[in-house]
Amino acid sequence: MGQPAGEHHHRRDELVKRSRRAVQWLQPGLVVKRWVLTSALGLVMALLGAAIWADLKPIYWTITAIETLLRSLAGAGGGFTGPLVLLLGAAMILIGQSRSFGSIQRALAPHQNETALVDALVAQRRLNRGPNIVAIGGGTGLSTLLSGLKRYSGNLTAIVTVADDGGSSGILRRELGVQPPGDIRNCLAALAREEPLLTKLFQYRFTAGSGLEGHSFGNLFISALTAITGSLETAITASSKVLAVQGQVVPATSSDVRLWAELEDGRRLEGESNIGKADSPIVRLGCTPSRPAALPRALEAIAQADLIVLGPGSLYTSLLPNLLVPQLVEAIGRSQAPRLYICNLMTQPGETDGLDVAGHLRAIEAQLATHGVQGRLFDAVLAQEALASGPELNYYRARGAEPVHCDVKQLKKQGYVVMLASMQGKQQRSAGRASRGTLRHEPRNLALAVMRFYRNSQKNKSN
Repeated sequence: MGQPAGEHHHRRDELVKRSRRAVQWLQPGLVVKRWVLTSALGLVMALLGAAIWADLKPIYWTITAIETLLRSLAGAGGGFTGPLVLLLGAAMILIGQSRSFGSIQRALAPHQNETALVDALVAQRRLNRGPNIVAIGGGTGLSTLLSGLKRYSGNLTAIVTVADDGGSSGILRRELGVQPPGDIRNCLAALAREEPLLTKLFQYRFTAGSGLEGHSFGNLFISALTAITGSLETAITASSKVLAVQGQVVPATSSDVRLWAELEDGRRLEGESNIGKADSPIVRLGCTPSRPAALPRALEAIAQADLIVLGPGSLYTSLLPNLLVPQLVEAIGRSQAPRLYICNLMTQPGETDGLDVAGHLRAIEAQLATHGVQGRLFDAVLAQEALASGPELNYYRARGAEPVHCDVKQLKKQGYVVMLASMQGKQQRSAGRASRGTLRHEPRNLALAVMRFYRNSQKNKSN
């Protein structure tokens, strides 16, 4: 009896899939073919060495046998036999290659499908060729940007503020004397390539327990590693290995930085958590110590950058604290890479009330001027397109926030490169029994806009 039609089609489809998988391994840039060829040449050389050692007799016998075989095959009709032998050899190569790498795949990742290994190599090749991007900031804005950019490049460096003194980070900072790990933890999780369960564990926040409630596992983990290794930088490196981080996360400084702000009404606020609640416009931001030193890895990353990005994030508590590190500012100023400021979608009550995009840029320039920096550090800006009216927008307006308006013509007159994009995404948040959406940057949309800016800058540079 013949095979059922369904089984025949299944076997045919399986053969086609295996053939495609085998051909995938022949793609350029996977750094596989060269080592397969090296192994084959090594085998030939080993056999040749053995033959020479045996007084060349095996070579003579082999050549004679091959000549006899070729004569017999040619006598049987070379026009038919030649292509048949060629196809047979190609089939054996494809089958052997497919089965070999399939065995490697099952050994390394037994729970993934057979295409995962070659797909991973193709994806990694693309990421390795991505631009060197330095993203500067803190808070959820920076981690959102990183989680989107890691789809386009594996050469990412996050330079993170260490001025946080609220929540779990603030408690650990006060009680253990460590630098705040919260923003660093978020960036590590955003760049992680490890199993989702491990990332969730790193982000897990305890909801009960005396002394544990409110702390995240990742904060405790990084703080413990800092105490063991004696350095936050070393603790981050170890954490990066655990999470298989794509890129690197670097603190803006190793100093124990404390923020202060002078308000328009003459008051002075101490601490990042208090500055975020200011009820009067901020006119000046500073820190203690006044000139913290930058880490060499951060300076090296900026020197090698193809693109430097500031934001999105809270202007006075996530972004400007990084610019209080003089060496970072000097390194950014020396860089020939395009420098992009990403503006927030909405104003933040207590920090940026009434500021449009131009106002945010003036605040950055004014802050730099107070520390002796003349000229613009970021001459390109990425801003949100006009937001449509809706319940989410009304929800924010009821709490004192407004969309950040962008006057493109005015900014261009001032010499800025301006790019507008739709970067928002809606996330759900619970408010009592009701559920309202929050207007936040969406990782994919944000990263797509940043990469579009980078490609445009590369085109303009080459023209």
